[in-house]
Amino acid sequence: MARDSSKISKPPAWYADGIDHVWLPYAQMKTVSPPLPVVGTQGARIKLADGRELIDGIASWWTASHGYNHPHIREAIERQLKQMPHVMFGGLAHEQALTLARRLAAILPGDLARVFFSESGSVAVEVALKMAIQYWINRGVPGRTRFVSFRGGYHGDTAGAMAVGDPHIEMHGALLDALPSHPVVALPRAKKEEHALDRVLHRYADHLAGIVVEPLVQGAGGMLFHPADVLRRLRALADRFDLLLIFDEIFTGFGRTGTMFACAQAGIAPDIITLSKALTGGTLPLAAAVATRRVFDAFWSDDPKKALMHGPTFMANALACAAANASLDLFEREPRLAQVAAISSALREGLAPCRGMPDVKDVRVKGAIGVVEMNRIADLSALRARFVEDGVFVRPLGNVIYLTPAFTISADELKTLTDAVVKLARGLND
Repeated sequence: MARDSSKISKPPAWYADGIDHVWLPYAQMKTVSPPLPVVGTQGARIKLADGRELIDGIASWWTASHGYNHPHIREAIERQLKQMPHVMFGGLAHEQALTLARRLAAILPGDLARVFFSESGSVAVEVALKMAIQYWINRGVPGRTRFVSFRGGYHGDTAGAMAVGDPHIEMHGALLDALPSHPVVALPRAKKEEHALDRVLHRYADHLAGIVVEPLVQGAGGMLFHPADVLRRLRALADRFDLLLIFDEIFTGFGRTGTMFACAQAGIAPDIITLSKALTGGTLPLAAAVATRRVFDAFWSDDPKKALMHGPTFMANALACAAANASLDLFEREPRLAQVAAISSALREGLAPCRGMPDVKDVRVKGAIGVVEMNRIADLSALRARFVEDGVFVRPLGNVIYLTPAFTISADELKTLTDAVVKLARGLND
């Protein structure tokens, strides 16, 4: 799928007229390369305005688990659009939201039974933090307003979510002095780190509301993996110190790591879990913070001050909930986890040639996540452009080239992706 220069043309009028009026994400607007104009998507492919097609290696920031434009999800949205695209969730309720909440409670591990909907993953994290802090206030235990989080962790771009992320991740460095301070420590992969975490918990015990972690894979922090034993240690420590354990499964949820939820691989459940991204199969914005009955019961009262005072305007949007229900249908009806296992095997085989390359630091695979960590990437923008020239859309993070494709990607499409990664990793800094 090499670049065909004959198909390169001027951008469409809508692009030329509008590009100077948008502010792009994670970008220095003065120097950023112009975004690619997209006119369509299908399966694992992105269609550009100039006629080219790119195989999407990251499923639109890890969301499009069933591929683009899956007919079952599209038809569910179309039906719901005709009936009711949205109605406020304050004082009103609708079938799609209540059905989705029931289904999520049924498939989530442990006693996660109360679903609070929002529109984005960052907001779900904010809600989870708010739940945890007010849980202690409602129980008559003041002062528990801080959280332990971990190096390499990333939980979103809103203020509270930024505050519990690793402050050394470059994205939010300019705002560190404006954020609340929380203890950030190494994940307890071994006894040494576990003892260090134990000391931190002892030191801050009276001020801590909970522990926040991305289970198995820390995504935006560098696609960093850790074993399931880490989660079991965190559960034990949370219980020992009487803290709430929050799992951020916004990236890892819905099959990405090989099980429906990453925490299932540890055989434990958190007190609060956050979900988003693949929740709607990559079609519409929706997120959720799901709490156990124990957490919810701290808010159950005749006292109105003990209510959770939060309410996103588009909370439980009917269109998004219809898409999420259709996505869950596909997980039930189609062999998604078997597809993830096959992708995992193909990623291990396809990325193996990168091992031993001079500029490659590590190659690792977990579920439908394939990572080639480089010692350095001299020019990130140039590398992204070279992937496009090879007919694929891959967006490396820092010094990490990663693939998180749709679970429905074909074997040939996946091979094109891994071949492109191998080719560009080999000559990356030449």
